[in-house]
Amino acid sequence: MSSPQDNKAGFLAIELDGAGYQNLARAVLAAESAGFHAATFTDTPEAGRTNALQRAAFAGPVTRTIAVVPEVDTVYTEPFHVSTQLASLDYVSGGRAGWIVTAAESPEAAAAVGRSSVEGAALAQEAAASIEVGRRLWDSWEDDAVIRDVATGRYIDVDKLHYADFETPSDFAGAGYSVKGPSIIPRPLQGQLPVIAAASLVGEGLVPADAVDAVMVSAPTPELLAAEVRDVRARLGASVAVVAELDVVLDSRGEAAASRSLSDAETGRARFVGSAERLTDLLDALLQEADGVRLHPDVLDAGLDELSRVVLPELRRRGSLRPPIQDSTFRDLLGLGPAENRYATTASGAGK
Repeated sequence: MSSPQDNKAGFLAIELDGAGYQNLARAVLAAESAGFHAATFTDTPEAGRTNALQRAAFAGPVTRTIAVVPEVDTVYTEPFHVSTQLASLDYVSGGRAGWIVTAAESPEAAAAVGRSSVEGAALAQEAAASIEVGRRLWDSWEDDAVIRDVATGRYIDVDKLHYADFETPSDFAGAGYSVKGPSIIPRPLQGQLPVIAAASLVGEGLVPADAVDAVMVSAPTPELLAAEVRDVRARLGASVAVVAELDVVLDSRGEAAASRSLSDAETGRARFVGSAERLTDLLDALLQEADGVRLHPDVLDAGLDELSRVVLPELRRRGSLRPPIQDSTFRDLLGLGPAENRYATTASGAGK
């Protein structure tokens, strides 16, 4: 990953949590048309609501350039299923899928699956194990494993399928498990989906920095956000992309943002309240430090109007925002090279 000094232009993501199924296609297409590079989907359990991965899968086929990146839990969901569902998402989106790793204390989620609640440092252990399982399973099929050889009646070259052979470490705090593999789905189009986690979950004694491709950085105020980005980059190194998190309450449709800014919800993210012009200046400065910024509008429709009409065009004019690239992958957006297959490399090395 290049540093922002190497390439001034960054990218913008937008959280589409406020869009239900009936509005999702319109919202994600509006975000894509505005020039956002990624749409993310929060996985907040609500009765009768589809989860983040399902909403991302709905959005993937109707778009062409915007990455679709759901939050998926690593503590109370089966790693094998997470891996295969994300691989499927990569196929339906044409290689534009990513994974926001979450690991939070949730007695309700634990009770729903009949296991004890996970707390403290064990959360990072669960996340690290789930990421490792996912990455091994994505590599368990070589890129050319599907041969469709009519003459011999073979659909798959079994020599190009590999066992994941994962076991949780001996010091694993939760119930240990193993995953044999291989996956039930061919290798994703990107080879390896980009994996993103909160910066607080990544580092020494937590999820290893080399297990993720990007981290999300939060701070108490917009004024402190750039400094926090610099601190995280110094702690984790230049190989991990850094994405700043920002709640946004904008003046729009004749209503002052300040009149809507008294929310009691504690998100842990910096909150900007004001005009689209002031937000543009803030984002211009943040994109000098961070590789990207993810915006969380308080009102999605009104926020998208102002962002697409004022903010993104001006950022592009200033050269702070890179242009979307038709038919590119999420790995391309993050500046990641082709994903090597660990098992194919081992197999080819063994034959030499």
